[in-house]
Formats: sequence, structure tokens, C-alpha cells
Amino acid sequence: MSKTWPGALRVAVLVAAAFTWQGAAAQDVTVVGPVTKIVLSADGNSAVATLKDSKSGSDVQLSVTDELTLDKFKDKRIVEGDEIRARFQNKDGQNASKSFRKTAGC
Repeated sequence: MSKTWPGALRVAVLVAAAFTWQGAAAQDVTVVGPVTKIVLSADGNSAVATLKDSKSGSDVQLSVTDELTLDKFKDKRIVEGDEIRARFQNKDGQNASKSFRKTAGC
């Protein structure tokens, strides 16, 4: 039994380290602010939306690829000036949108 304890301890430490690393690598960032610009791609399968972060005042560009949000851009349910709460992850140097909603609901 004493010989299996060090092996089990090693496995537990490795599993804990893997979860810690995974969580640090994929953190969601939330930004709230008005949409200042929406640019749809020519094929309509993606868009870049720029929000003005209400906390920092800086512009944040988000890549949007989910169909629900793209449809809201196309039929003008989300337009420039709307207050948005967005969650995103920075992947390969781009801010990939995970959630893009009006603060009042949409």
C-alpha cells in the first residue's frame, strides 16, 4: 500500500496541474459598452464588432461567428449605439466572441 501512495499522489498532482493550466489558458473576458462599428464579411459568415468599453474607455474589437448574433446584425436587431455585454477569449491574437447580448435583453 505504501508503494501505491506515491504513484497516486503523482497522478493527483498532474491532474491538478492540468486543470490549473487549462483554466489559465482559456479565461473569458467580459466587456460592457456601446457598439461603435459592425463590419459583416462579404459571405455573411462572420463579422467584426467594435465596442467602447465603459470601464476603460478603450475600443475592443470582437470577431463574431455564431449564427444567432450574425442574424441579429443582418436584420438590425443589434445596431451601432446599442449597449452590449460581450464575453470573449483571446485566441490566436483575435478576440473571439462567446456571448454577445444587449444589456436590456434581446
